[in-house]
Amino acid sequence: MSIHIGAKQGDIAPTVLMPGDPLRAKHFAETLLEDVFRFNQVRGMLGFTGRYGDKRISIMGSGMGIPTLSIYVNELVNEYGVKTLIRVGSCAALQPYMKTGDIVLPMSSSTNSHINKLRFNGMDYAPTASFDLLLKAYEAAKKRTERVFVGGMLSSDTFYHDDPDWWVKWADYGALVVEMETTGLYTLAAKFKVDALTILTVSDSVVTGEIDTAEQREKEYTTMAEIALEIAP
Repeated sequence: MSIHIGAKQGDIAPTVLMPGDPLRAKHFAETLLEDVFRFNQVRGMLGFTGRYGDKRISIMGSGMGIPTLSIYVNELVNEYGVKTLIRVGSCAALQPYMKTGDIVLPMSSSTNSHINKLRFNGMDYAPTASFDLLLKAYEAAKKRTERVFVGGMLSSDTFYHDDPDWWVKWADYGALVVEMETTGLYTLAAKFKVDALTILTVSDSVVTGEIDTAEQREKEYTTMAEIALEIAP
């Protein structure tokens, strides 16, 4: 057991899928895996391990935001020996041509968080995905004829912004979407020499105002999880 994960050694597979919502983790585990058992419920952050074909896979929630995800990534890697982390989450589109249900594969993640400025003494660090996972995910999505976009994105520390036009400059500089975790994931994967990728489903649009329901976000975004399971080592 670690501080925030109640699993025994051996309970967690070398590959972990990490949706933000623990209920989404439960839904993915129950619908996509076989021989499933729960290894964690500390603080309500549900985690499960099962089989996908001949692969042993774990799925565990990460919570919202870089700090929360970072706690779990630290413990998964350092206490349980996890080697591959794939975030499967929702995001908001920053480009007008994107719509709900689109798949996004971030190559890199900008941020308005100061977490890496603290880590690098005020300097900027550009966290990036593991290329092998990114390439495999892109090929898998195209094979499914999904609408898939690859590029830069923004991880924000703020969900509710005072300035209604906060997103415009990021969009002007090519950011595809915004969410709240990927900068933390890619940074820690680089630090710990493990593989990481984020696969996102667009749940709403800052540009058009289109938005999916909470139930849709919990139960209908299985394509990204299927892609993640397909490319998992």
